[in-house]
Formats: sequence, C-alpha cells, structure tokens
Amino acid sequence: MIFNAISDLFAAPPIPYEQILHLESRAPNLIVYAIPFMAFFTLLEMGVSWYENHKLYKVKESIGSTLVGLGNVLINLLLKIVLLYFFVWLYNVLPWRMALAWWTLIPCYILFDFCSYWAHRFSHSQRFLWSTHVVHHSAESYNLTVSFRLSWIQNIKIIFFLPVALCGFHPLVFFVVSQISVLFQFWVHTEYIKKLPRFFEYIFATPSNHRVHHGSQEKYLDKNFAATFIFWDRLFNTYQKEEEKPIYGLTTKIGNRLNPIYLNFHELNDIYKDVRRAKGWRKKWFYLFGSPVAVDKEKKSTG
Repeated sequence: MIFNAISDLFAAPPIPYEQILHLESRAPNLIVYAIPFMAFFTLLEMGVSWYENHKLYKVKESIGSTLVGLGNVLINLLLKIVLLYFFVWLYNVLPWRMALAWWTLIPCYILFDFCSYWAHRFSHSQRFLWSTHVVHHSAESYNLTVSFRLSWIQNIKIIFFLPVALCGFHPLVFFVVSQISVLFQFWVHTEYIKKLPRFFEYIFATPSNHRVHHGSQEKYLDKNFAATFIFWDRLFNTYQKEEEKPIYGLTTKIGNRLNPIYLNFHELNDIYKDVRRAKGWRKKWFYLFGSPVAVDKEKKSTG
C-alpha cells in the first residue's frame, strides 16, 4: 500500500503548456495579498516609534525602501509567467513528477530554505552576487520597511533553487513556498521583538538572530544567513548570537538614499569602475568576484 502511494505521488502526468495561463491564475500572489497587512504593521511600528521617540524611521530611507519593495513586486509579477513556463518545462521533463498535494509544501519548504541559506551565503562571499543583495543591507535603521528592500535583479540567483525544482515538486507548490519564505522574513526586521524563548531562537531565524545579520561590526559580518530555520547556521558554523547592539548598514555607508535606482545598482556601478581601473586580469577578477569584505578592505587601504 505504501509503495502504491509513493508510486502514485511520483507518477503525475505532465502539465500541458496550453494550461499554463490557467495554472498561473491558480498560483496565488500571496505577497500582493499580504501588502495591506504589512502596511498596517509597518504603520503601527512607525507610530509607536514616533510616540516613544525611538527614531527607528528615517523619512528618506523609509520611502526608498518602499519604492524598492514596490518595484520588486512589479518585476516579480511581470516575470511570473516566464518563470512559470520554465518550471513547467522542467517539471515535464522529469520522470519523477510529484502530483499536486499540499502536504508536499513541508518538505519543499525545508529544501527551499536550505537552498536559500546557500544562495544568501554566496551573496555575501562573492561580489557580483553581492550586487544583487546589497540593497537589503544599505539601510542604516532597522525596521519593518527594511524587509521591502529586495533587489530588482535578485532573480538571477534562481540557479540556487534548481535542486528544489529537480526534486519534482509541482510548480504551484514551488511558487507558494517561495512566497511564504519571503513573507516569513517580514516580521524579523524589527527592534521591538527582543529575544524569544530559547527553543524558538534555536530553530528559527528570529528578529534577534536577524539583527545580527544586519550588523556591520566585525563579529557580526557574514553571520546568520538563514531565512527561516537558523539551525542551518548552527550546522554550518555561521551562527552568531546577538550581544551588543548591532550597528546597521554597510561597512562603507552610502547615506540615507531615496533613489531606488541608485539603491539597486550602485554596487554594479562601483564594480564596473573598479574593474575598469584595475591593472591586470587577476586584479580585475578580484574586483568582480572577490569577497565584498576583502574588496572593501583593499579599497580602504589603497585610499
């Protein structure tokens, strides 16, 4: 009986391409649906911060974060049908296609989060990929609007998530999981939630754990990459508990920028300038693909 159930699960028929538009209509835009709720809690935090004079929000930075977030939502909506075609094609060529079963969200989410950890970690260890993530770290205040700062070019890192798709999960499951993962990260961008019970801090990427990730102190750099499950960081030795208050933003500050185009592409512009000025292919390669921390130290040492 168990063998038959497994056989049925991995014997789903291919998805006809003419049904993709129908499939697209069935794929819920969870992030779009969540916008009113995120706006409510952001305004609530903003109001409490103002009332208590905590000064957690800077006007230009918050507006810049919101514009970056809205641009990201628009880009994802435009890319949705293209990505859906790609994942349906990949799903159809696999001989072990899984049927659409919502309980498969659980194993898919765990695998997705594992891949997310590595995508995030590589984004901090390689400068070109850092350019697809730096906008998220450029905020010098820590509040719920920081969760909106998602790069407009981050979809190039989809290659890190191909192992999840290659497991044969139904495309709808894959899309729902990816959106839930993004939404989970909304609530961790706050200073109002302090440390949670130990078991929760041990398993999940909580606000305390994620504040460390946004810290620019030496001890906090390149730590706590997990999106949902912090035990990946514990397992791969990148965990750091929150001790002193983090100093937010980049190690080289860019200021409270309002322009979402600058926020998204200033690092790519810097890469272009550095590679163009560098003498020799080894140095050019370093400025293009070297560690962002090493590049920053090199540039500071050379003036």
